[in-house]
Amino acid sequence: MRNRPVAVLAIALVATLAVLPAGAAQEADALFAAVQESDLEAVRVALDSGVAVDSKNRYGSTALFFAADRGSAEIVALLLERGADANVSDTFYQATPLVWAMDNGHTEIALLLLQHGSEGVGQVLMQSLQSGDTATARAAIATGPLPRPLRDQALQIAEDNGHDALATDLRDAAVVDAPAPAPFVFDPAQLPRFEGMYRNEDAGVVVEIAAGDGHLLSTSDDVTVAYAATGPNAFAGPQGERLFFGGRGGVIEWAQLNVGDSNTGLSPVDPDEADLIRLGDAADESDDARYAGDPNSEAVDGWPSFRGHDGSGSGDGKDAPINWDADSTAGVIWKTPMPGIANSSPIAWGDHVFVTSAVSSAGDNTIKTGLYGDVAPVDDLSEHRFFVTAIHRTSGAVLWERDVYVGVPMVKRHTKSSQANSSPVTDGNVVVTLFGSVGMLVAFDFDGTEVWRTDLGPLDSGWFYDPDYQWGHSASPVIYDDTVIVQADVQKGSFIAAYDLTDGSERWRTDRDEIPSWGTPVVYRGAPRDELITNAKTIRSYDPATGKELWTLGPNSEVVVGSPVVGDGIVYITAGYPPIRPIYAVRPGGEGDISLPDGSETNENIVWSKNRGGTYIPTPLLYRGIFYTNANNGRLTAYDAASGEMLYRARIGATGGSYVASPVAADGKIYFSTEDGTVHVVKAGPEYELLASNEMGEIIWATPAITNSVLIVRTLQHVWGISR
Repeated sequence: MRNRPVAVLAIALVATLAVLPAGAAQEADALFAAVQESDLEAVRVALDSGVAVDSKNRYGSTALFFAADRGSAEIVALLLERGADANVSDTFYQATPLVWAMDNGHTEIALLLLQHGSEGVGQVLMQSLQSGDTATARAAIATGPLPRPLRDQALQIAEDNGHDALATDLRDAAVVDAPAPAPFVFDPAQLPRFEGMYRNEDAGVVVEIAAGDGHLLSTSDDVTVAYAATGPNAFAGPQGERLFFGGRGGVIEWAQLNVGDSNTGLSPVDPDEADLIRLGDAADESDDARYAGDPNSEAVDGWPSFRGHDGSGSGDGKDAPINWDADSTAGVIWKTPMPGIANSSPIAWGDHVFVTSAVSSAGDNTIKTGLYGDVAPVDDLSEHRFFVTAIHRTSGAVLWERDVYVGVPMVKRHTKSSQANSSPVTDGNVVVTLFGSVGMLVAFDFDGTEVWRTDLGPLDSGWFYDPDYQWGHSASPVIYDDTVIVQADVQKGSFIAAYDLTDGSERWRTDRDEIPSWGTPVVYRGAPRDELITNAKTIRSYDPATGKELWTLGPNSEVVVGSPVVGDGIVYITAGYPPIRPIYAVRPGGEGDISLPDGSETNENIVWSKNRGGTYIPTPLLYRGIFYTNANNGRLTAYDAASGEMLYRARIGATGGSYVASPVAADGKIYFSTEDGTVHVVKAGPEYELLASNEMGEIIWATPAITNSVLIVRTLQHVWGISR
């Protein structure tokens, strides 16, 4: 439905109903739960008990939204009979129940909503015409008078497509003439909202928009056109040209330029990138040395967690490879089959490589790659085998394999997710695994003997908007001193907790007022103190020894997937679910709420920030003084890590693609893995340079590991050892 979020990834209903008093929220919780279970009798009981039929959650949605989404016609009818507002619009997607019904193909519910006063007859009629569903179109006509312009437009389409019976209905339909609109008056103070550079890369169109004297000035190819406002977000030029703008949360996310028969979609360009485009120069080459790194850097053995030591993604001094051939095995020193599907990344210590996986007894390996916004989970709650495998680093031989749990997962997964999302972690003595959908945190020694297990209970994470859409937990455990720490942002009862590495007993637990998130926490070690940083709707720092909350930061996205990154005394945090897509470079040591005032980019705690440019699924990379962000679509951006100055922006491999795995780096090279199985190797530095593109021939979801001259790549069916 609509542009729902992607995740590898709904909040507790009591939490979502925070707009209500506590008692009313609990009662409304029962109504929402009944609707989401499609339990007609429970809905009736809740309403009879006095629950307001239009109780809203924090996103302005009512029970009618969820009934329309699920196709529960009897519940929709009951809610409407009890006075539910058919025209209520939520505050996040700006959709109505009718929009949800139509987007999910529930045309009978859409018609029912029209009969009860919904103002969406135009959507039902036109969408039905476009799909050839003349029966629904005729039923929509029968629900009441049509605005004359809508009737005329639909009639033309019906006649052009030979829908004679429908055309007759339209000619006979009652019509109403809309009252003459009040004269539109535009406030010139709104013009700066639209200023900036816009472009369509595929068409090679770049447009500069500036505020003029009561109008917008659009400049493209040295031609400037003045546009007068015709609506709050619409403008017209002297020759019939049209400019339209749109977005969410007051943020301009797109524009459209109509000239004659040509309609060109435009995207706003970040101000930093716009400056680079105007200069026509990607970077200052005079001081490239500051990004060169230390040629004498020593190798750090092991890759003990998701993205290595401290989640840095950096593995210098390991003589990392550039080119290899998966077909001829040139550069491939081993290739080990791995059953099941998993998003979890390999880790390594000494001669041990550890990977986790899950196998469905039903054989349901449904996945979906690419750029999309589907929210429906994979409906496979058959018995699964959850297991960990130890592989020899140089030979690829399986040293041992141990089942962590055999049973039915208690949480469904997303189509871009698995039942084995969390990467293991090791301190060199034990390896700790986490399978969130069964809530099992289990430690093994390096010989495969189980040391301890702790039952956390199922970790149920999903769509922030609707708890029924389960996507699976994915944050990986991290180790701090003699504890292993788990971030569990779930639908109800989110928490972060530390467990003893020797016996799995709980050391501390801190409740979190959080909707689901999927990023792994990171530990900052250094002055003025160690801090545990979490990325979620609210960014938070904790004392890793006690769990005491130290500071908070916002705003941030509703869906957070990437992990924080630490280095050079700074913590870098991003998120990319629109309309809020920030980047923050934070100086540790803050107290309380360190959020920026409106209009500010820095304060005593925040070194630099961007209000857009944050990326969605892949975690960023800090390497040799440059901060790299990799968008889902392969858009790579490099910033000077100290100042936030943009150095360049480029398409990885010049082909785009879809990215889930996070980048890692070693020896002046950065590795970017696409979902379709290409590992691009890019030269680190202030200018973009592609060194190689290596085809693996299988889907890649997992972030690679680098250890002792071996690049370890996990594809959907195998784990590979690659070396120079």
